[in-house]
Amino acid sequence: MLASGGGSNLQALLDAIGRGDLPAEIVGVFSDRPAAPALLRVPEVLRWSVDARVQPDRAHFDSMLAEAVTGVQPDWIICAGYMRILGDAFVVRFRGRLINIHPSLLPRHRGLRTHARALAARDTLHGASMHFVIPELDAGSVIAQVEIPILHDDSAQSLAARLLPREHTLMVAVAQLLTAGRLSEHDGKAHLDGHALFRPMRLDLHGTLALPSQ
Repeated sequence: MLASGGGSNLQALLDAIGRGDLPAEIVGVFSDRPAAPALLRVPEVLRWSVDARVQPDRAHFDSMLAEAVTGVQPDWIICAGYMRILGDAFVVRFRGRLINIHPSLLPRHRGLRTHARALAARDTLHGASMHFVIPELDAGSVIAQVEIPILHDDSAQSLAARLLPREHTLMVAVAQLLTAGRLSEHDGKAHLDGHALFRPMRLDLHGTLALPSQ
């Protein structure tokens, strides 16, 4: 997993593994910020971090990161709160195995400050999306989404706080499909059980993913 912050999505995966709900293993946590709290959620042997700010350029950092990730031979690489844009060479190297969770209903509000931007746009719904990573920022095929209503008195902070537990549930539900070998990417499209997803799956109130009704 790639993370820059607190690692609450990582913890959701660890908790699901501990409960026996997710037959998976975290083989490494990688960060561009050596002080990221996410690193402390796993044993030291699983941590890798280099301060990206003191590297000579983006390509140099991405090359080091790619070699470190390759060294643990992951089946899937999940970006969760990873705040650094990955260079094209890194994305191409791991294309089809690289997943990101983004706090908006893509394609709306790519990039940063998504909660504030949803409020400024007077959206009635907000949410989170899990998508395959491609070189264009937050533009890869969306696998699944979760929606929450925007309340009349929401702030960016309250909206983020209400979304986060649903985001965790979405993360685990998609990870279950990943570990079961049910998800893949072909020709720029997410596939479930070998069939293209023309629209993202939706997470219901019970934490189950389903294709949206027509």
